[in-house]
Amino acid sequence: MLDVAAGALLLLVLWPILLLVALAIRLESKGPAIYKQIRVGKDGREFTCYKFRTMFTGTTDLPTHQVAASAVTPLGDYLRRFKIDELPQLFNVISGSMSLVGPRPSLPSQVELVEARRRLGVLGVRPGITGLAQVRGVDMSDAERLAELDARYVHDQSFAGDLKLIWATLRGQGVGVDQVVRT
Repeated sequence: MLDVAAGALLLLVLWPILLLVALAIRLESKGPAIYKQIRVGKDGREFTCYKFRTMFTGTTDLPTHQVAASAVTPLGDYLRRFKIDELPQLFNVISGSMSLVGPRPSLPSQVELVEARRRLGVLGVRPGITGLAQVRGVDMSDAERLAELDARYVHDQSFAGDLKLIWATLRGQGVGVDQVVRT
């Protein structure tokens, strides 16, 4: 309930910024401003995750660490660095498919990560916009390490801990950890 209320409040406050970012994306490159992608959520159920589009239209649907840097738009690079591309996930929060804090949702194609999370009980919670792994700078390229950190979050989860992770995210910890392939 707190996630829904906080998500709705954040959307109410941030809607002008969301609108400006969407307009900037549309002016910079062809394609929609919002990118929709199927992700793995609570109990392994798939859902549609919303993000601002940071890559050129037609880029292959791969995990970020497998995408060439040339696929990212100049504005997209900035949006990713400061996690602004994640703001549309507030719609996922108010719909109940995500939480503000939790393990980042993976792609269904990230089988090793999904299975490690299933084995460690991580899929029992809703994925989040931010989480322990993001604040610690661990991306999705190391499935086992990520799943272990996610399991630690699930085991130690508390309201105070979630507030600390939100605060760490707002202070910039973990900013820029989504690294694309530099060639």
